[in-house]
Amino acid sequence: MSKPVHRNFPIPTVLVVAAILLLAALPRAQSQQPAGRPFDVVILHGHIIDGTGSPWYAADIGIRNGRIAAIGDLANAHAKRTIDATGMVVTPGFIDMLGQSELTILVDPRLPSKIFQGITTEITGEGDSVAPLDAHIIAENRLEYAHLKIQPTWHTFRGYFARLQKQGMGIKLGPYTGAPGVRRMVLGEADRAPTPAELDRMKALVAQGMQQGALGLSTALEYAPAPYASTDELITLARVAGQYGGIYATHMRNEGSGVFTALDETIRIAREAHVSVEIFHLKVAGVHQWGEMPKLVARIDAARKAGVDLAADTYAYTAWENNLSAFVPPWAHVGGEDNMLARLKDPATRARIRKDMLTPSTAWDNEWQEIPGPQAVLVTAVQNPALRPLQGMRLTEIAKQWNEDPMDALFDLLIKDNAYTYVAVFGMSEPDVELALRQPWVSIDNDASGTSPYGILGQEHPHPRAYGTFPRILRKYERQQQLFSLPEAIRKFTALPAGREHLIDRGVLKKGMWADIDVFNPASIHDVATYDNPNQLSAGMEYVLVNGVPVISQGKMTGDLPGKVLYGPGYRGGSD
Repeated sequence: MSKPVHRNFPIPTVLVVAAILLLAALPRAQSQQPAGRPFDVVILHGHIIDGTGSPWYAADIGIRNGRIAAIGDLANAHAKRTIDATGMVVTPGFIDMLGQSELTILVDPRLPSKIFQGITTEITGEGDSVAPLDAHIIAENRLEYAHLKIQPTWHTFRGYFARLQKQGMGIKLGPYTGAPGVRRMVLGEADRAPTPAELDRMKALVAQGMQQGALGLSTALEYAPAPYASTDELITLARVAGQYGGIYATHMRNEGSGVFTALDETIRIAREAHVSVEIFHLKVAGVHQWGEMPKLVARIDAARKAGVDLAADTYAYTAWENNLSAFVPPWAHVGGEDNMLARLKDPATRARIRKDMLTPSTAWDNEWQEIPGPQAVLVTAVQNPALRPLQGMRLTEIAKQWNEDPMDALFDLLIKDNAYTYVAVFGMSEPDVELALRQPWVSIDNDASGTSPYGILGQEHPHPRAYGTFPRILRKYERQQQLFSLPEAIRKFTALPAGREHLIDRGVLKKGMWADIDVFNPASIHDVATYDNPNQLSAGMEYVLVNGVPVISQGKMTGDLPGKVLYGPGYRGGSD
């Protein structure tokens, strides 16, 4: 393995944004190309919202070899295909800052739920990334692979990327290296600090991931074994990612009663690792924390003013989604899920787990203390076919059906489903969600796997954010509530996330950029998915182009797979 190229600081986001804005300053009316060189696609008569936050302007766009070749008056240009965008806006393709599709893209590479939202690029990997893998991790993840009917034929990012490119993909996808996965590779499920030699192995795995194309390092510090990592361990690993130009992205250690302590830890990691930081799905979780978002925003603003490169993303719903086992305290997960299930089956240990869940604490993210009641827990996916009728039901309904109290129903559901169960948890307030969404440094994520109403994926009952996040923000928060302007919404979907990820060749509509483009009517685009009926595609995307190739044309999915792997700044290619 080659040694990393060391530098004291990562590529500053401000320089990336400056590069994007410099491109944005180029003349809008580019000269028309010679008649002998036809465009592959010309988009005519649209109102261009270029992603920078600037107001719309009228122009045509010419595309050649997957990139934007000209912007201006192209009415007389020769083109293999012409798209009439009269009455519609033309925007950069949307970037999902946390997509979770690394496995479902192997099931349906078209990812209908994503492209009908206008998503052309997804950033993925919240802690448990798709690589690296070993026999232990594959065994721990066996239910997920079985549920999706896929075989993990890779162990590194290089192997995974090769599989993606061989099968084809509808969008562009770029993953993080997950710190919990790196920890599993070296320490398994143990709750202890690594030795110096073990930490060196973990650093080498992060470096390998960056060299093979990962965008940075991610953590999900609520979910075992991630909570077992110390702040110093995370700083050490994040520093490696930063040395390759990557960022550190985190589901913070606590989003409820301990959210401010968790934010302090995140700021410390940013400072001491000299790395740009993205906070996944910014929230204040739990009824006792409602109304605390102004204080959280003020703390982040203060850190930014002090020079910390810190930003966040959100999906703008009041329910999150995660594994039901997240309700169980971290100590009960030591040794892996099989050991957790054994503890739930043991009456004495089960009683201890119950007591911990009933006891308020800032030492761990206690979701039982955050919900207004068990009616706030909605089952979205199960692995055991016999439990499928429970999908879409509340925990209170299941408890009544099983003649148990809700906590016992939670424990028994985990046992019966081998700890696979996923749930939507209603634990946020709408004013807090709106305030987070309004911040100029907050971009957008789905925090949901790409899915489909058809086939295996259509058998689940997902959180509606999987299908509706981006159109919902346009309908509810931009059009109806006027929380921000349409150009500002598009900036949050495009240039802002591109800048956060140090991507200077996408996110705005300018000559030379990749031709990832959406065409839609801003007055009618909307989400359709609901909590009761989530498997519904969003409506209103007339055209979605990835690398200049339509994946949606005249409102219908084409089935084309023009997407590519999105390699991070440390990518070196070559062999392992």
